[in-house]
Amino acid sequence: MMRETTVFGPIFSRRLGSSLGINLLPQEGKLCNFDCIYCECGWNRDGKGDRAIPTAEDVRKALTAKLEACHAAGTPIDSITFSGDGEPTLNPEFPEIIDLTLELRDRYYPEAKVSVLSNATKTWREGVFQALRRVDNPILKLDAATDAQAKLVNQPVGAYHVEDIVRDLERFEGNFVLQTMFLKGDGFATEDWVGDWMDIVRRLRPREVMVYTIDRETPQQGLRKYTVEEMRALVQPLLDEGFKIQIKG
Repeated sequence: MMRETTVFGPIFSRRLGSSLGINLLPQEGKLCNFDCIYCECGWNRDGKGDRAIPTAEDVRKALTAKLEACHAAGTPIDSITFSGDGEPTLNPEFPEIIDLTLELRDRYYPEAKVSVLSNATKTWREGVFQALRRVDNPILKLDAATDAQAKLVNQPVGAYHVEDIVRDLERFEGNFVLQTMFLKGDGFATEDWVGDWMDIVRRLRPREVMVYTIDRETPQQGLRKYTVEEMRALVQPLLDEGFKIQIKG
């Protein structure tokens, strides 16, 4: 189970290279409106030890100190990445934090990308949407093609409808990265609904698709990963149509 400080790393990311992480959620807990069966942070119920959310000023101080130290040491940073222990857009100061991060990035590491890993549930909020439009890599999750599949894999808290998320993602006009987890469990497998998922990809036409599978211990037992070769075979129709797809095992 991962528990991250406000600014952590840089660590090597299989998707983003040398990644400096920003956690906008509690340092000793987890805060998310999904409870994904594969989440490396564990179940929501196990992350209630801390409810303190960093403010924009907290992030500014921590990020400035870390960037100054990394710059002085010559440490490479490819991406400044919002991930952490839950859903980053739940932080009420998310738009302001994006602005200050872009400002500090330009000062210390102008070649680095700013990336946000999000489940896309708050893109209906104009401030969140505009903030995600400003970053280099808005990496937005869609693991399932139907509400029933999402309930099985993501276990969303409160109302969640795939069609609502898809309509919100259409507002990006393709300028985002779609991220999807491929996995198998008792009674289900991503391959069973990959055809419907591909139809959504065709509708959204994201500039890139990230397909990946489990890499660490998962809270739900019995989940199984796909091989890179299996995932490539599943998305081959999209590759044949010219979609840019990053496949990570």
